Amino acid sequence: MNNSLNPSRRGVLGAMAAVTGSLVTGAPTARAATGPAYVMGYFTESPDWLGADYGLHLAVSTDSLRWTPLNQNNPVVTPTAGTGGLRDPFIMRKQNGTFVVIATDLKGTDWSLQSQYIHVWDSADLRSFTGYRRLKLHDMATHSWAPEAFWDAGRGQYGIIYSAVNSSGHNVIMVNYTADFVTATAAQVFFDPGYDVIDGDLAVGVNGVNYLYFKRDQTLVGARSASLNPGSFTVFSTPVSHGGTEAPTLVRSQTSGDWFLWGDTYTPNGVFYAWRSGNLAAGTWTPVDQRLYTQPLNSKHCTVEEITGTEYDNLVTRYGTPAWNRLKSYNYPDRYVRHSNYVGRIDAYPFDPYTDSLWKLAPGLADGSGVSFQSVSHPTRYLRHVNYQLQLAVDDGTSAFAQDATFIRTAGLADTAWSSFRSWNYPDRYLRHGNFVLRIDPISTATERSDATFSVGH
Repeated sequence: MNNSLNPSRRGVLGAMAAVTGSLVTGAPTARAATGPAYVMGYFTESPDWLGADYGLHLAVSTDSLRWTPLNQNNPVVTPTAGTGGLRDPFIMRKQNGTFVVIATDLKGTDWSLQSQYIHVWDSADLRSFTGYRRLKLHDMATHSWAPEAFWDAGRGQYGIIYSAVNSSGHNVIMVNYTADFVTATAAQVFFDPGYDVIDGDLAVGVNGVNYLYFKRDQTLVGARSASLNPGSFTVFSTPVSHGGTEAPTLVRSQTSGDWFLWGDTYTPNGVFYAWRSGNLAAGTWTPVDQRLYTQPLNSKHCTVEEITGTEYDNLVTRYGTPAWNRLKSYNYPDRYVRHSNYVGRIDAYPFDPYTDSLWKLAPGLADGSGVSFQSVSHPTRYLRHVNYQLQLAVDDGTSAFAQDATFIRTAGLADTAWSSFRSWNYPDRYLRHGNFVLRIDPISTATERSDATFSVGH
């Protein structure tokens, strides 16, 4: 969720860029060059809960579409009070250039828990977190879900919006106002269209209009207002969804000016989908090709904020980038390379054990200029071909194994921005999938080239 588009906040970012140096572009794991950068916050869940963690996770991007998890996808800070866990984190740059992080006080999925509080941290640079506290928002017998914040210049205060059930009997978007995220005014209704709404996300001051996106009936819907006054927003957009979708997050590309609307499927399956619009006022969205974006592993209910290039570099230096990679299929971009029962294949994300899709691209066992795919979950095992099919096998130290487990990385056969992998000892054959199972084959047709093309990311 993002409200970094408030013109006054963009002014803060611009001033900081002038002081701290250039912005970020280029490969997510490389040293940043001039250009934009973004940070994402999230918590994690996976289908069998093996990847569930209710602390604050961070990832970075130079295009707001392809994300690199930090700290090995482990949390950078975890609540110590309340339920001891968070959901729905939100990162905002305050007027003084520092950050505040707020989040739902809930560990797990016991929706019957009714916390009147939210978690709060202060941070100068997202490399350390201070002043941890919980902020009470109301006295009602209801929750305080998915809090977000925005700067209301007319009031000279920050607004905190969140979902709660009030006297209407359904979820509405509430608001409290604060100067310091330590104390807040009494709660009042910010948006109540007469039906259940949760997960409010604001873009403030876009050509003089404010936009509020929210979840209604498993879809993402937008409302707008010329002011930020409670009760002033009216619904205008065409709903979008991909199955049951929640957690809308509005992000504007700092380079193209296009808008992206992120949402994720609820339940622990947590798949992010993205839509694009060249004009937020139109209220219509076009799905983004899944080849163009990659969510952080097991991520749920994200928040996105603009950062400077120096901040990007400092975050990468502080937390590090993953020691592992994931390989996405070109023609089935919802699927990733994994092993299952020691057979190499591509399966639809997400799945458990999720570690079966994590690989170390080690120097080739037979040729150091090539690569060998070492399993993270079974580190004594590598992908090798046997009768042209890929298996996960223990390195027996033989030259035959080393050759079978070595591949030469080339430009993607279907897209040169992606990668393909040629067998070292059968150089007329490439790693590909057939009926979702990995093998090595000669490649000649367009379908085969697509089958043999992968993106190497995180």
